[in-house]
Amino acid sequence: MKPGLQLHLNQQLVLTPQLQQAIRLLQLSHMDLEVELRQIAEANPLIELESDLDQEDAKVEDPLETETEPVIEIDALDDPGERFEEDLDFSRGSGSGSSHLDEDSMESQDVAPQGRWEHLLWQITLLRLSPRDRQIAETIIDALDEDGYLHEGIDTILATLAALSLDPEEIEAVRRRLQQLDPIGIASLDLCDCLCAQLSAMPENTPQRVLAQRIVTTNIEALAKRDYTRLARQLRVDREAIALAAVLIRTLDPKPGENLAATPTEYVQPDAYVRRIKGRWCVRLSSSNRPRVGLNQHYCSLIAKASRDDASYLKGQLQEARWLLKSLDARANTLQRVAETIVRQQSAFLDFGPEAMRPLVLREVAEELDMHESTISRVTTRKYLHTPRGTFDFKYFFSSGVATEDGGSASATAVQALIRKLVSDEDPCQPLSDQALARELGQLGIRVARRTVAKYREALRILCSNERQRAR
Repeated sequence: MKPGLQLHLNQQLVLTPQLQQAIRLLQLSHMDLEVELRQIAEANPLIELESDLDQEDAKVEDPLETETEPVIEIDALDDPGERFEEDLDFSRGSGSGSSHLDEDSMESQDVAPQGRWEHLLWQITLLRLSPRDRQIAETIIDALDEDGYLHEGIDTILATLAALSLDPEEIEAVRRRLQQLDPIGIASLDLCDCLCAQLSAMPENTPQRVLAQRIVTTNIEALAKRDYTRLARQLRVDREAIALAAVLIRTLDPKPGENLAATPTEYVQPDAYVRRIKGRWCVRLSSSNRPRVGLNQHYCSLIAKASRDDASYLKGQLQEARWLLKSLDARANTLQRVAETIVRQQSAFLDFGPEAMRPLVLREVAEELDMHESTISRVTTRKYLHTPRGTFDFKYFFSSGVATEDGGSASATAVQALIRKLVSDEDPCQPLSDQALARELGQLGIRVARRTVAKYREALRILCSNERQRAR
């Protein structure tokens, strides 16, 4: 064979810095976004934050009151007996996710801290897992260490679930599915497994992706020591290619569980508002999700007058500033579209209450908006929607389905609301048992097992029938 030059044309999907920035900003809460923007502005002189606003402008107000911005309208049920009139005071219902209007007026909006793995448990409820696989998934999550690793291995899960007579292949299959949840790489066995899971989730034609996988699986110790020469000789590739693959590897998260630690209580400020106007449910983002960011015109004017090196630096900063503006627009537009879809899908909840909540999973919203499920998961994390019924986490509107007699399904949230209502209306002298509650739900057309009723009742912190009778 003789050495020669060949020219090839191919297409590649590359995660540009602009796309990476847009993805990072998408999952931030409005408070984290403000901190992020301040840090970016401190590092880039061409970015200017318009933070010196009048006190009146800085107030947290219902943005639907402002008539200068466009209102996106969503069809609602036009019921002559609708509970919320157009002139309803929008300051009502400021609770932290309560399902009753009368519980919202005086309660604090503080949010209870989430458990470390609550985000993962919420995601697996939206997966189509069999009861057997779901039990495996919950056991794996319970066995994770603080960094999100399953260091104890598959054998521990086998021993814990010995009564199910599982095969190691069954547990491994569920574990692999958990690795693809947010954050990617959770439930990995070791660092190599974690990094490989994150690399596998990238587009197949990401530059240096395959080489990065070879480095991670072959000699990760040499990578840690930055011994690129040794890696190049071992993998028979150029040292420059090793360096580029190392850059890609450094963008990965070696401790995916670290960011899932329980967070302290924080004050809830809505990210979006919904209100009925002229018979329609209208959605608008809070002004905090459309931050006032602009270009510093003074520094922009210096680009033409600066020396070559200074002009090159300022042009680079200008390009980064423009990327930031586009990323913020993309974040706001995505948040707006997701909020619209949630309100459209759950308009019955807004009209009639939690008993009318319909089953909704990430996949449905992702398919309607032509987005990936991971994008919907990011945009619904730590985002809040203010409604006439209270202020709710976006994820409150997502839940799995429970079978009904007509072959359809009812939202698990709706079933819990019905259980709460049945208990509140029961005879104090003869409280309803879990079996009786299941029977009452069956008369409403909802087939649910007694153990499921017990699980929902415990989640609602409702005592069992015997304890309720003694308490009364």
